[in-house]
Amino acid sequence: MGDVRRTEVRLRVLEAITDSRLGELDLDELFGVLLRRVRELFSVDTATVLLVDSHGEQLVARATSGLEEEVFQGVRVPVGVGFAGRVAQDREPVWIEHVDASTVVNPLLWERGLRVLLGVPMVAQGDLVGVLHVGSTAARRFTDEETDLLQLVADRLAMAVRMLRTRSERAAAAMLQDSLLPGRLPAIEGWELAARYVPGAGSGVGGDWYDVFGLPDGRTGLVIGDVVGSGLPAAIVMGRLRSALRAYALEFAEPAVVLGKLDRKASHFEDRTMATVAYAVIDPAAGRMDLALAGHLPPVLVAPGRPAAFVDAAVGPPVGFNLAVTDRRGTTVDVPPGALVALYTDGLVERRGLDLDSQLEKLRQVVSPAPPEAACVRIMAALVGGQPATDDIALVAIRRSR
Repeated sequence: MGDVRRTEVRLRVLEAITDSRLGELDLDELFGVLLRRVRELFSVDTATVLLVDSHGEQLVARATSGLEEEVFQGVRVPVGVGFAGRVAQDREPVWIEHVDASTVVNPLLWERGLRVLLGVPMVAQGDLVGVLHVGSTAARRFTDEETDLLQLVADRLAMAVRMLRTRSERAAAAMLQDSLLPGRLPAIEGWELAARYVPGAGSGVGGDWYDVFGLPDGRTGLVIGDVVGSGLPAAIVMGRLRSALRAYALEFAEPAVVLGKLDRKASHFEDRTMATVAYAVIDPAAGRMDLALAGHLPPVLVAPGRPAAFVDAAVGPPVGFNLAVTDRRGTTVDVPPGALVALYTDGLVERRGLDLDSQLEKLRQVVSPAPPEAACVRIMAALVGGQPATDDIALVAIRRSR
């Protein structure tokens, strides 16, 4: 390639990846435009993007120009295996001039007649996003300059994927979270309920949740929990734990047993997941609450004429992460007429630079046996005020009105 031609190609590649109009395209359109330009500018027959899956173990064909079957057939390549797998694992460009079963996992590539392949990693902010590779049916060499230029395209695509995924995941997580929070709290004769959920300003949305549901024997289940992590992955795990807990609650009366079953499920099926959970069962007729805690901060109980106090309950380990907990304990708490119980996640009381014990004491002092809605207003005003929380906050207040 002559100097004039090299300069022209470089300028056209730079123009292609810096085109301001690309910012208006969705991901599929962006892939289509840039891959077509790559084929033209690099004089190749195919250009393909494979994106790493959510587990970081496989590359999945996501977009292509010139070899559409890869996407149509859902081609997957294990990271570390074959040509594209090497690019992903080493995060370095790879050029091969012998395309067959000994070098490439996907048979479509040699069946298409490709003789040479050049692949570069797609990395954004230190994270592997995928692999961009080009191929030619004619024997040729890719120069170092062409490799560098293809890497510039890969970097542009990686950043676009990262940004669009982040926006999409935040929207999906918010929709999922909203769909799983109770739209209306159930009516319990002789009891009143109110709740709050506020996503963290930094994480957007995460794995905090609360749930209130009736049980067949006339009792009411009340759950509040916090999945470690944030964003869509935490929200998805939260949804699964919420559904599983509801199912166990129908089969087992004791909260400690329910949390034990949930722990076993999370440890077996949710890889490296951890969550804190408080599960209470309200017996309206008896005026009491059965409670079990899995790594969760204890509720605050306040009755008329008495100071507020944290419920004295054993705090077992969180659920998940294969902790193999076999003996969880619960406690029974009397809730006299006029008393209020406040359950919450740690986002309510944890603040950077502030002592947790002092924040918990602040919460204890502000909880009063007021109607639950008024109690929530007062608690949020005192603990959150005018400063956005950096973590999710869930709060549920329940009061025995008579």
